[in-house]
Amino acid sequence: MLLGTSPSRIVRLFQQSPKFRKYTTNVDTKELIYPDSQSPNHHGLPSFLEYAARIDMDPTSTTYVGTHYEYTVQNSLQRLGMSLKRIGGKSDYGIDVLGTWNLPSALQPLKVLIQCKAFARKVEPSHARELEGAFVGAPTGWRGPGVLGFLVSQKPATKGVREALGRSRWPMGYVLCESDGRILQMIWNRRAEQDGLEGISVGLKYTGGDASQREVILLWKGEPINHGLHPAIPTESET
Repeated sequence: MLLGTSPSRIVRLFQQSPKFRKYTTNVDTKELIYPDSQSPNHHGLPSFLEYAARIDMDPTSTTYVGTHYEYTVQNSLQRLGMSLKRIGGKSDYGIDVLGTWNLPSALQPLKVLIQCKAFARKVEPSHARELEGAFVGAPTGWRGPGVLGFLVSQKPATKGVREALGRSRWPMGYVLCESDGRILQMIWNRRAEQDGLEGISVGLKYTGGDASQREVILLWKGEPINHGLHPAIPTESET
């Protein structure tokens, strides 16, 4: 949802809604050279949980919480049409997850850079400015036009974060993704709209009419987008 859009314009759809706009596209992700993951012992949430149990990793440690959240975010955003790979690590220029995003608003798949903030406190405007640095330090295939950056946290975007995004010259947005993977907020700035999100809006789906089970969905010109299945980018060990 574009920054500044009135909350009253959010479309609320129930599970029984019969109409979905089908959108699919063929994406040759092999054209992009993905950086190697900084975590060769796992490549997804199930393998991470298995690895963490095997080495008796402390579930309250920064590494455990951060890695778990990054994989959760990866899985959740793939439900919105993204094809993603977690890279993580200390040499990622702040980029935790990257990949492509297939949307009917763009002739070619958009490229996305994602920074995850697993901590419970609210994200500050300074974190939005850090996201700008991700564009500068991005891998070669994720530089230039058609690249969007998203900051992801477990708290709603503050006024300060919204203002920082609005002032930025980079195409950026913000996502609220809870620890269980439900996405409850997704906003972006004017530059992101101009760079491929024009005509895309955000709605809320209520599962079974239960307000506590709401989750974000995307709409194209007012109609829900059925993204289909977008798997994670495989690691070298899986190819």
